[in-house]
Amino acid sequence: MIKIYHNPRCRKSREGLAILENSGESFEIIRYLDEPLNEKQLSDLLQALGIPAEQLVRKNEAIWKSDFKGKSLSEKETISAMVAHPKLIERPIVVKDGKAVIGRPAEKIHEIL
Repeated sequence: MIKIYHNPRCRKSREGLAILENSGESFEIIRYLDEPLNEKQLSDLLQALGIPAEQLVRKNEAIWKSDFKGKSLSEKETISAMVAHPKLIERPIVVKDGKAVIGRPAEKIHEIL
C-alpha cells in the first residue's frame, strides 16, 4: 500500500496528495504532525529514502534555526530532533514497496508510482 506523510497546511504536500488522488491507486494518508513518528519509524523511512537524516530536515523552520543550526549533530541526534519536532520533517514523503521519495517537486512522486 502507498503511504503519504502529509501536512494539509503545506502547499507542496497538498500537490503531492493530488497526484496520488489522480493516480487511481489506493493509499493511506499519515498526518505525521497529528501522529508523530517514533525513532524506529523515522529511521525506517530514512532507509527507504536512502538519505541521511540531515537531508530530511527543513532547515528554514524557526525551531531548527534557534535550537540546532550550526551544531554538529549525529545521525541519532538529528533523528531525535525530528521526532521531538515533527515540523522539521520535509514533506510530503511518499512510500511504496519499501521505496520512498520526498515530493519536492511534487512530480518526483511519479518516480515510485
